[in-house]
Amino acid sequence: MSVLAVAEHRNGELRDVSFELLTAGRELADAAGADLHVAVISGDAEAFAEELNREGVDAIHAVTYGDEFNHDVYVQAIEALAADLDPTFLLAPNSVNGLDYAPAIAESLDLPLVTDVIDLAYDDGLVATREMYGSKVETTIEVDGDRAAVTVRPTEWPPAEGLGDAEIGVVDVAIDESAIGSTITGFEEAAEGDVNLEDAEFIVSIGRGIEEEENLELIEELCEVTGATMGSSRPIVDNDWLPDNRQVGQSGAVVTPDVYIAIGISGAVQHVAGMKGSDTIIAINTDPNAPIFDIADYGIVGDLFEVVPALIEEFE
Repeated sequence: MSVLAVAEHRNGELRDVSFELLTAGRELADAAGADLHVAVISGDAEAFAEELNREGVDAIHAVTYGDEFNHDVYVQAIEALAADLDPTFLLAPNSVNGLDYAPAIAESLDLPLVTDVIDLAYDDGLVATREMYGSKVETTIEVDGDRAAVTVRPTEWPPAEGLGDAEIGVVDVAIDESAIGSTITGFEEAAEGDVNLEDAEFIVSIGRGIEEEENLELIEELCEVTGATMGSSRPIVDNDWLPDNRQVGQSGAVVTPDVYIAIGISGAVQHVAGMKGSDTIIAINTDPNAPIFDIADYGIVGDLFEVVPALIEEFE
């Protein structure tokens, strides 16, 4: 019995979810009495394999075909690995790439597919936990059958740590180039002045409590004196007060900064889903019963128009 986890990379770097996938895979492998195998496909696969050699990984398979993600290459490579390893469970990130190839693999290998999983267990079969209705309800799914493909939601598992002693091998997969229907010609960088919240270490996010667009200047000043990146909840973006790439949440960016300050954000489940993996969460809200306080490490019950100027003065 084995678990096969497929790592993800972009622009020459492994994505954080790859290391989270190792933790999820190891937990499932332990519960099922299985080995954990990891596949890394395309790019500098051999170098990626060395980075993925974390504690708990039994074997890593590097497929050195191509540079970036390609649907047809990934499908062929995973099918070839599956034919050799016969994995019981296939794990992939619940990402744009993962959701691209996982359904095709599930169809090809005749596997049930469970997406956007936040917890996994094994009790004579796979038991997966998902959220529904905008993360208001958790559902437990018992998978019918001995095998399954699963996509794992980012930030739900901690990244695997510690140097491992996995067996690393380069796999020579015979890719049928005539079956490749597309190629990556390059990436379009974000426009100048835009940000990638996923890489930010310190985020200050604002919600409905800011009341008016003009009041964003106060938050901008706080960001300037603290060196933070500004984010927001969905209503701010819906009002066109900030661009789409500033939105944190289920339909925005999933972030894991060292510090996340939520100002005037009530803590709707859709927003919390995108930032609950932050190391330290600080909430500022006038409502002591706001749901954001349930996940905050530190909370300030107060008027942001009094609290934020005090913070700015302190940091200055």
